[in-house]
Amino acid sequence: MAGEPILLVDDNPTNLKLVRVLLEGAGYHVRFALDADEALAILHEFRPRLILMDIQLPGMDGLTLTRMLKSNPSMRDIVIVGLTAYAMKGDEERILAAGCDGYLAKPIDTRSLPDVVASFLHPTANGGGP
Repeated sequence: MAGEPILLVDDNPTNLKLVRVLLEGAGYHVRFALDADEALAILHEFRPRLILMDIQLPGMDGLTLTRMLKSNPSMRDIVIVGLTAYAMKGDEERILAAGCDGYLAKPIDTRSLPDVVASFLHPTANGGGP
């Protein structure tokens, strides 16, 4: 687990700081982007094992970016977990249908986030996933 690369895509600076501190404290190498364009630029030089993807982004939304990444053969193996503060009926299905490998509702549970991330990265080691 130590040093595994993670990209966090979220337009809320407070969320970025909180998640980054939590994950870096758990030993992950974290980069962040405020929007889809910045995420695409980072992905040219940084290959994460997992992307925590906010669904509501300015400009291109997180679902559109997810579809784009999952259609790219060189990026389709990156685990993408959709994050949304607007957890409504049907959201999980919509997020998974766009290609996300999982879904987390905001606010994020700070106590369990490192374990949840580990379960997405190593599903068989953690009883089959989140």
